[in-house]
Formats: sequence, C-alpha cells, structure tokens
Amino acid sequence: MKTVIIDYGAGNVKSLQFALERLGVAALLTKVPEEILAADKIIFPGQGEAKSAMTKLKENELDLLLKDLKQPVLGICLGMQLFCSHSQEGDTEGLGIVSSEVVRFPITVKVPQMGWNLVQHNQEGLFEGISNESFMYLVHSYYVPLINETIARSEYSTLYSVAIQKNNFYGVQFHPEKSGKPGSRLLENFLKL
Repeated sequence: MKTVIIDYGAGNVKSLQFALERLGVAALLTKVPEEILAADKIIFPGQGEAKSAMTKLKENELDLLLKDLKQPVLGICLGMQLFCSHSQEGDTEGLGIVSSEVVRFPITVKVPQMGWNLVQHNQEGLFEGISNESFMYLVHSYYVPLINETIARSEYSTLYSVAIQKNNFYGVQFHPEKSGKPGSRLLENFLKL
C-alpha cells in the first residue's frame, strides 16, 4: 500500500510521518501529481493560515488535483477546513468539496482553542474501536459548524464538527498524530479503508 502526504508547505509534518512509521507505514511526502495519483491513501495535512495555504496549493495546481481524487483522502486540521467552500480566515475560497463556511470562534472565548477535547462520534468507519470517552488534541481558531457531513463533534463555546466525511474525503479538526492511542487508532482505521 502506497501512502502519500501532500507537501504544500503547510506546517510541520514530521510528527505525522513518525506516527505513521509507528504503524509500519513509510509515507512519501510529495507535491508531484503523478505520485499523488498513484497512491492508495492520501493525507492532506495542514497547519497555518487558510489563504496562504490555498495560494501554495494553486501554485502547483494541487487544488484542481485534490478535488478529483478517487482514493481515500484524510484532511487534518487546516486540511479539513480547506475541504470547505469558504473560510472566514482571510476571506478564502476553499476547495468546495463540502458546502460549508469555516467560521471563527466568537471573541468571547480564548483563541486559538488549544488542548484536549472530548470527541463524540458514532464508533464506525474512522472511529471504529475508539471510545466515545476519548479526547483528541486540537489547536485552532476557526471551525466547521455542524453540517450533514459531520461524523464527530466537540464543544468549545458551541457544538462544532471535529470530523466530516463526504464520499472518499475524510476530515478531522484534531491532530491524530498528537492524540495518543485514540489518534493512532484513527490513522490505522484510515489506512484500512
């Protein structure tokens, strides 16, 4: 099985690579379209700011490539947010895979939200074998509201999506590579899809 991590300069992916290595997977970090298209599983990580991340994707035409992928794709943090049609962060047009606005937490709460949150889910698919009492690690100032594609939620001033799915596209707001055993199990589940 060939697993790739899309390289578009959005954040440090070393901890993700190490987490995959612990599962016996040597993922290729690449922005080469042919290598991405040839992969069995694709991880779309993200850390940073939406507008600059979309600019980097467009520079290599990865924005067009991503939307047409047929194999399982996992968007992490900003990667998940960029699946959406629009983000308030930098008034950024996203990939439009999911029809949703990414909104900023209200000024009444501290941002970024940083730390461990309880994740509620249906214990299927990505969350197979993960307890509903599990905590995942998050760092973010913007969020995806609850939408039809929501498969897991959490709460920080409001209930919001911490995992979404549409067809072969899966997104998680939390960092599974930094979320201990539950996060490791989620990555394992994704690799088995």
